[in-house]
Amino acid sequence: MKKSVEQYRALCASEQSIPLFAKAWWLDAAAGVGNWDVALVESGGKIVAALPYMVKKRYGFTVLSQPALTPALGPWFREAARKPSVTLALQKDWMKELIDQLPRFDRYSQNWTSNVKNWLPFYWEKFSQTTRYTYVLQELKQEERLWQGLQQNIRGDIKKARDRFGLTVRVDLKLEDFLCLNEKTFQRQGMALPYSRDFVQKLDAACVERDSRAIFIAEDGEGRRHAGIYIVWDKNSAYYLMGGGDPQLRNSGATSFCMWEAIRFAATVTDRFDFEGSMLEPVERFFRGFGAQQVPYFFVTKTPSRLLRGVSFVRELKAA
Repeated sequence: MKKSVEQYRALCASEQSIPLFAKAWWLDAAAGVGNWDVALVESGGKIVAALPYMVKKRYGFTVLSQPALTPALGPWFREAARKPSVTLALQKDWMKELIDQLPRFDRYSQNWTSNVKNWLPFYWEKFSQTTRYTYVLQELKQEERLWQGLQQNIRGDIKKARDRFGLTVRVDLKLEDFLCLNEKTFQRQGMALPYSRDFVQKLDAACVERDSRAIFIAEDGEGRRHAGIYIVWDKNSAYYLMGGGDPQLRNSGATSFCMWEAIRFAATVTDRFDFEGSMLEPVERFFRGFGAQQVPYFFVTKTPSRLLRGVSFVRELKAA
């Protein structure tokens, strides 16, 4: 194992500010041991900056990115009480060092965590950035405020699911029960699953070992499962990771009911809930309905390979 990875493991074990999806154990489960690496910057005997990444080999190309079901990675910086001008100056130097440590690649492509607000040093190194959005709820323990913040249609769905359809949300069902609902959603859309069952089972086992995931499935009196939600969390935040539903039972309000119960549960383990927002308009509309705050994050890329740039250009022309 590389020294940098060993150092990063030790850092993750002691530094709570590292986001869940950037922790070494998550990367082991999602990318696989030996399939990810990290650039590190040290100062004063401490690691002050890190940039983990997954290394993918595709058709002879090297791509630095993030694993499946890993919404965001990007750089991490050690926080300290400094003047803004000093912080920015340090970040400039640290980012340059991180970039210089990256292996030769044909494409770099990562969503960055939303707490990283500065990508300017990457711009100076010819990287590109697209702003994307997620939705976040804060102060989860104020349940009445959260309920009043829901849009009327979301509150209506929750009441419909609970009162008219008599649904209850179970938290004792197995991963296989959830995956059946998850797969039905992709089947309804005519899409292939972007991950295998084996992959999800391995990631789930790592989360269960650390008591950092929960499954919420809405079930009616006849035992039919209408919809399900899968969330993960650490002390910094809870995250909506996966969902699914039976297309024959789509009008029961079950998805809204499950999401609301997931948010209520999240309040017992953290004080923040991140919907890991989608750029798809119908999904964005659903997340926004929970009264969450829109939060921007960066999608940062660089494609030194002329061949890959040409392929991307052709694809954009076909999509135009």
